[in-house]
Amino acid sequence: MVREPSIALKTIIPFSDNRQKKRSSDCDDEIPLIIQDWTEEAYDDWKRYKRDQENNSQKYQILTRDGPKNVPSSKLRVGDLVIIHKDQRVPADLILLRTTETSGACFIRTDQLDGETDWKLRLAVPYCQKLHTDSSLLSIDAEIYADAPSKDIHNFIGNFSIQIPSNVTTQIEPLNVENTLWMNTVLASGTAIGFVIYTGKDTRAVMNTSHPETKSGLLDQEINNLSKYLIISHGLMLVFSFSLRVNLDMGKSVYAYQIMNDKEIPNTIVRTSTIPEELGRIEYLLSDKTGTLTKNDMELKKLHMGTMAYNIESMDEITSQLAAAFGKAKSSGPSATITGKGRRDMSSRIRDIVLALALCHNVTPVIDADSDEIAYQASSPDEIAIVRWTEQVGLTLVFRDMNEIHLRTADGEILEYSILQTFPFTSESKRMGIIVKDKATGEIMFYQKGADVVMSKIVQYNDWLDEECDNMAREGLRTLVIARRRLSEDSYNEFQQRFNEAKVSITDRKAQEQSVVVSFLEQDLELLGVTGVEDKLQDEVKNTLELLRNAGLKIWMLTGDKIETATCIAVSSKLVSRNQTIHQISQVTSTHEALEQLEVLQSKKDTCLVIDGTSLQFYMETFKNEFIEIAVRLPVVVACRCSPTQKADITKLIIDFTGKRVCCIGDGGNDVSMIQAAHVGVGIVGKEGKQASLAADFSITQFSYLTKLLLWHGRNSYKRSAKLSQFVIHRGLIISVIQAVFSALFFFAPIALYQGLLIVGYSTVYTMAPVFSLVLDRDVKEETAFKFPELYKELTKGRSLSLKTFFQWLMISVYQGGAIMIMSILLFEDEFVNIVAISFTALIFNELLMVALEINTWHYLMIVSEIVTFAIYIVSMAFLPTYFDLSFILTWVFVWKVAVITAVSSIPLYIVKMLRRRCSPPSHYKVVG
Repeated sequence: MVREPSIALKTIIPFSDNRQKKRSSDCDDEIPLIIQDWTEEAYDDWKRYKRDQENNSQKYQILTRDGPKNVPSSKLRVGDLVIIHKDQRVPADLILLRTTETSGACFIRTDQLDGETDWKLRLAVPYCQKLHTDSSLLSIDAEIYADAPSKDIHNFIGNFSIQIPSNVTTQIEPLNVENTLWMNTVLASGTAIGFVIYTGKDTRAVMNTSHPETKSGLLDQEINNLSKYLIISHGLMLVFSFSLRVNLDMGKSVYAYQIMNDKEIPNTIVRTSTIPEELGRIEYLLSDKTGTLTKNDMELKKLHMGTMAYNIESMDEITSQLAAAFGKAKSSGPSATITGKGRRDMSSRIRDIVLALALCHNVTPVIDADSDEIAYQASSPDEIAIVRWTEQVGLTLVFRDMNEIHLRTADGEILEYSILQTFPFTSESKRMGIIVKDKATGEIMFYQKGADVVMSKIVQYNDWLDEECDNMAREGLRTLVIARRRLSEDSYNEFQQRFNEAKVSITDRKAQEQSVVVSFLEQDLELLGVTGVEDKLQDEVKNTLELLRNAGLKIWMLTGDKIETATCIAVSSKLVSRNQTIHQISQVTSTHEALEQLEVLQSKKDTCLVIDGTSLQFYMETFKNEFIEIAVRLPVVVACRCSPTQKADITKLIIDFTGKRVCCIGDGGNDVSMIQAAHVGVGIVGKEGKQASLAADFSITQFSYLTKLLLWHGRNSYKRSAKLSQFVIHRGLIISVIQAVFSALFFFAPIALYQGLLIVGYSTVYTMAPVFSLVLDRDVKEETAFKFPELYKELTKGRSLSLKTFFQWLMISVYQGGAIMIMSILLFEDEFVNIVAISFTALIFNELLMVALEINTWHYLMIVSEIVTFAIYIVSMAFLPTYFDLSFILTWVFVWKVAVITAVSSIPLYIVKMLRRRCSPPSHYKVVG
């Protein structure tokens, strides 16, 4: 058994922490607000606890001597034999011992681990698969060795040791990643039994997931900094601190409500309601690819054969030509495929390439027992798309195991082939191959398909391959070059002997294997053609990326896919614009090469950088600062073969180096760390589950919704919060200035001008509704924000709330406070006993008028708040005889003099505002005008 401590399965789905960063405040005077924050945090923690409990209480079957037993996932221990059923998520890291498939193979989906929804092939331990029953596993004398827990999801080293009674020596079978079922993967076929080797924090999934950090909005930090300038005295701070916090938090709740109830972005959820204004400050957007930009739904769009080309509209011709070719072969034999001049006719060429596509892959067909429909399982959606296409044109894959492939023609004939060798695709080789033997004719054929950059050197000379591959790539299609080579029985036997020798080599096994393949097989292959496969994009992705790019966002695509795939999507989605060049960095492992690539990249400006995970990791370890300094200046960066941890590291590196606001968006469990590391995390609910959505600050259902989330709701949330916070500060400052002027005029007597209900009413019923109604204001129309996305750039500069605007409002408060107090004394010198009623009335009317002057677009609730607040104040005068003498305030003298004071305090500011707007209008006025 595995020798390591038993670790209970712990919660592995992290959620964003909604707790706000502690702002500068006086705790003794803000106890109600602190209690409010604690209550909100406690409720959020309780919801997270319930979600965690739900995940950890899912039941799984374990195999025991007393039969199958159901246990919650949190009770699984190292050494347990877990039974996993189809479409069930794997609860821990397992070694695959047995499957219900006789071949010992099964497929898993790894969407929550590496972001790819492609199905991966996994193989059971051969000895265990050969046992007659599942219960036999409990009676064997075996031991499993597993290496130490690691983050690497692509590699595993282990051994399965079995002591067979009839043998003296222990039989050892090597284990690798193909024998594993990592936690959070999903079993896609059959039923499997796995041996638990890692649980909890030792699993690959948890080790690739970072813990969430507390998020605090930039606006809150800016307000904290501005607050320092107001700490002139303890009393001045208390005037507005509590009111400012309450208004801002209430405003954020309104923004969250507006986002979640926007009918144009349905099912959007705000999970972190403390940072909606951050949506208006984003400068870097980091996006996943699979399921985020694309639907992960492939379709073969083009087939080019040199002198012939077919697209989606002309596929019917292929069907008829293929049927004709098989008809000829059936009636006349293989010789019918050669014309008098020795050149194959069109139908024969089509037959050859379709046959090659139907054989050269790793796809397994699964036939539904009820409907007889065929479903395909494979580790690559490209291959499934091609096999589906061969089915559509008349050549269907009906059976495949480790040894044979069966194809069915349009007239029902079954073609049987033996699989002699397979050469799987790797990122290094960029190609895959297969050797098959036709059971009917005995003919041995080597088929190979791969990227044009490697296949062009392997196939026979031609003058069209490079050009056509470039044409397809410009259309955003993923290209595959198809070729073949006939092998004689003797040449294959010689190859097999040399290849087997290489396979048992102890040193440089892969290199020796590849050398044999190159020597015997990959020489002057017959070029059959090129396929162009389209990965369907999410709805409106092109328009969304174009709008966001015009809005000034620098976009990075971080994906676990191959360089070729990612590059195709970057082109087809218009992430890379037509006038941009693409600079590719791959397999950089030396200092000299790394510096050389940086020098080349530094000279390029309007360029898209495409870099693979190996090179990226090398730069992060050796030239981190030099690399990021160049990369952040580029408009587009595509990072391929990224692990979840690498995605989070890149996010943190951009944040630390630039200090700019970063938004990350993804839809899979492998995106959680990246989403939590960003200032704003957006999760998409899609095919890859809800893990990213639950961990994100904002949850959406389509990538295109990001446009409205940033350009409209982000704009409004930031603009409104900036205006609201400054107005609340102004409201606190102006009354403090009035008090200061009053005390100064009367020899700094320690007498409070406004007391009791007046000071309470000032911050609540007399001004709160009109001031708070500013959360409904908008400076531009929605269609203007989308028509001119460049307006978003202004928001990132932070000019709506800055030291400059703060001191402007400070001067406004000083002027208005001084004007109200001095004018009250001058105009009502004979009625000085009523100075409180006079100045306070002018103050309230001034605030109502200032709110009205600050509004850009009127909402009916703004009008209601102004009218109702005015009415409340007028009526309240009659019920506050301590402060208001009705016999005095009902005179025309009081009315016109208060009107003059209000006009003097407000109208000059309005005139200055109009002059500034005319001389130096803001960007949105220039656009609208």
